[in-house]
Amino acid sequence: MILFPNAKINIGLCVTGRRPDGYHNLSTVMVPAGWCDILELIPGSGEGIVFHSEDDFGDCPAENNLVLKALRALEAYIGRALPPLEVYLKKIIPMGAGLGGGSSDASFAIKGANELFSLGLTEAEMAEVALKVGADCPFFIYNRPALATGIGEILEPVDISGLKGYGLLIAKPRSEAVSTREAYAGVAVTPLAPGLSLATAMSGPVENWRMSPLLVNGFEASVFPLRPEIGAVKDRMYAAGALFASMSGSGAAVYGIFGSAKMAEEAAASFADCEVFADTL
Repeated sequence: MILFPNAKINIGLCVTGRRPDGYHNLSTVMVPAGWCDILELIPGSGEGIVFHSEDDFGDCPAENNLVLKALRALEAYIGRALPPLEVYLKKIIPMGAGLGGGSSDASFAIKGANELFSLGLTEAEMAEVALKVGADCPFFIYNRPALATGIGEILEPVDISGLKGYGLLIAKPRSEAVSTREAYAGVAVTPLAPGLSLATAMSGPVENWRMSPLLVNGFEASVFPLRPEIGAVKDRMYAAGALFASMSGSGAAVYGIFGSAKMAEEAAASFADCEVFADTL
């Protein structure tokens, strides 16, 4: 079974409070993006789960990879070991980019194993398992546009049909990566006033989003001074013709929404110093 775990972008991201358990409450709209990793699950002939990847995960041992953590969480949920399994992962989505690549890999592993071994879990049950791996993992179980609140696990569907036909360009400076821990260390907490909604703010024309105080990524204020190259990419998106641009998640990737896919593809030529992906929304 070959799967293609996809990235996501955040439209607006407000950290609304700190929790006693160390997590943060937030409000953000998450939208699937077409930049994908490659994940293959093959029934094994040996014992247990064997993980393979040619990618460099730095100091992270294989057993700590989110894919394996997800499969271990799945075993704990169903109360038994999975049948022997060979797992192959090829990373294409940049790491440390705020695009959710690792979380997507984990969630797709859960979905894939559920199908491969006919476990019969519902989306809600798989999302429960995924939450044990990471706060944004449940989003990738459903994998459709959603307003995420709580720590990211409370998901409400969002209609983004108004973006149909627009182009998407994602660019990540090759030399930059932002850890989630680093980003949260400097972020400001900004409670949303009652009645304010990111989804409502998105209902207006994309051309007006840039002026909306709600459709701002709250991590930019702390990340950009530390990593000015990331802030420069956002400026370059607007210079290249983006109607709206923002850092995704806690960085380091920045995306721009363009009037068409062709415009996004043409703008990609301006980001030769970055890892880039252009697509249509």
